[in-house]
Amino acid sequence: MEVRRGALTLAVLLALAEPHYGYSLRKKLARQGLEIDEGTLYPLLRRLEEQGLLSSYWQQEEGRKRRFYQIDSSGEIALAAMRREWQSLNLVIGQLAEKIQYGDGINGERD
Repeated sequence: MEVRRGALTLAVLLALAEPHYGYSLRKKLARQGLEIDEGTLYPLLRRLEEQGLLSSYWQQEEGRKRRFYQIDSSGEIALAAMRREWQSLNLVIGQLAEKIQYGDGINGERD
């Protein structure tokens, strides 16, 4: 669950390179294959805004006022660090998975 939480934060920050309101953000992520329910998304958006990584504003669209979110400069800095960490972890996990696939590591350790 912790991996998914971190991945959702990363995905939301990446997706908010352009402004979205909650529902449009959910749809964008779903089109990419990442389902996220409202009970997870909205608290995440509020937390990221409280942390100073997002900004929000109200805008009239389709006859309704909607709260739009967008990554801000502090969020960009955090996103760059998160991407580096994600890529590093992905590389290590890939290498570990490859070792296990070919009989090295864990129970058949040859290192």
